[in-house]
Amino acid sequence: MLLVKTRVAPSPIHGLGLFAEEFILAGSVVWKFTEGFDQTFTREQIEKLPEPAHFFLAKYAYLSTKTGRYLLDTDNGRYFNHSKIPNTSTKTVAGEKEDIICADKDIESGEEITVNYADQEADHIDGNILESFYSKYTLVDEVDPRLKKSFNVDHQTS
Repeated sequence: MLLVKTRVAPSPIHGLGLFAEEFILAGSVVWKFTEGFDQTFTREQIEKLPEPAHFFLAKYAYLSTKTGRYLLDTDNGRYFNHSKIPNTSTKTVAGEKEDIICADKDIESGEEITVNYADQEADHIDGNILESFYSKYTLVDEVDPRLKKSFNVDHQTS
């Protein structure tokens, strides 16, 4: 769950992005998993869902490196765009079910909030059901760098 005020708007990085609606001080927790609000799934649970849910999860969920479960942010957190030089970082904190995301620097109101996907999601591993959906539903252009990495598409900002 996002712990800062944000809005979703067109992004110069990819599609829609997450933008600060307030000044965020360096070191602030921007996002943390909130049980009962954010959702996690096993592969088996996802397989039982109807096709529209597969399409949605392929676009917005990721396989967590911490728990090995598929995580879905249920608020604007699903609009974090990837950057090789993000303004936040993913941190493991004892007692937290999932990793948290903290501001690495002061983030100005109106600035896009970015994260390095490689720090939080386990892409390109055997058995990641979301990756099979990328191809099945031809989401090459909709799933920012996650799918494109597997096709060796090089892009600097994303």
